[in-house]
Amino acid sequence: MKKRVLITGAAGFLGSHLCDRFLMEGFHVIGMDNLLTGNLENIEHLFPNPHFEFYHHDVSKFVHVPGELHYILHFASPASPIDYLKLPIQTLKVGAMGTHNLLGLAKAKKARILVASTSEVYGDPEVHPQSEEYWGHVNPIGPRGVYDEAKRYQEAITMAYHRVHGLETRIVRIFNTYGPRMRLDDGRVLPAFMSQALRGEDLTVFGDGSQTRSFCYVDDLIEGIFRLLMSDYPYPVNIGNPEEITIKEFAEEIIRLTGSRSKISYQPLPQDDPKQRRPDITKAREILGWEPKIGRSEGLRRTLEYFKAKVLPIHS
Repeated sequence: MKKRVLITGAAGFLGSHLCDRFLMEGFHVIGMDNLLTGNLENIEHLFPNPHFEFYHHDVSKFVHVPGELHYILHFASPASPIDYLKLPIQTLKVGAMGTHNLLGLAKAKKARILVASTSEVYGDPEVHPQSEEYWGHVNPIGPRGVYDEAKRYQEAITMAYHRVHGLETRIVRIFNTYGPRMRLDDGRVLPAFMSQALRGEDLTVFGDGSQTRSFCYVDDLIEGIFRLLMSDYPYPVNIGNPEEITIKEFAEEIIRLTGSRSKISYQPLPQDDPKQRRPDITKAREILGWEPKIGRSEGLRRTLEYFKAKVLPIHS
């Protein structure tokens, strides 16, 4: 009998890569997505696989999965600023009610559950780099608060289920990740820069471009998540790449990589936009034996191939 895993947000960027990985590891995968921001194109290659099934469902409503369930990975949520600013209530509901429903399902099925948290729980950090012990600097009523607080609540209720019901829980705090299957229009810096460069448009940099980010290639992230799920550590773990770069330098890197004639266009910085973002991955190294393996130049090269196929047909 194959172990059965439920992956919510299965048609999204990370969810679809998780489906691939768990099928490769010999699991029976149940994908669930309401397709609010996910795309069936990301998982259509899995439909012929007899060990994959798909439920079109919103986890903010009651979740039922027949039969045994060994693992749940909760990745359902709008995850980019453009999405959660447009869908603030749905973002809060999936973080609160969706997580509650899935924790209840995990309890009923005696399944281990891993929830996808985010570096956004640190807000605009006053501590650098960010370790799991840092409590964050978040504006709960700002426009980004709907995502930040949804994820902070998600962590709180997950730990409550762990402490009260003895549920096997895992929490991953995901830092900036990139790779194939990112949406071109999702508003995040990498898809925006790559799309603009490939179309010969100016790259939009907010503020003076001195704010920093650290970018982790998707395959590295999925490996970290898999190791965390299979570990016995119930507390949050940062998974990301600690190699930091300014947004201005990153824009210049994308222009060089694409061979584009694009210039950089500067726009005002959005409210509560974090100035620095870099994970302290000491825990991931010590507990999971994990660290990123794929450098930015290799990861960007792989991602560019995907974006070329998506952007250039639009351009022609």
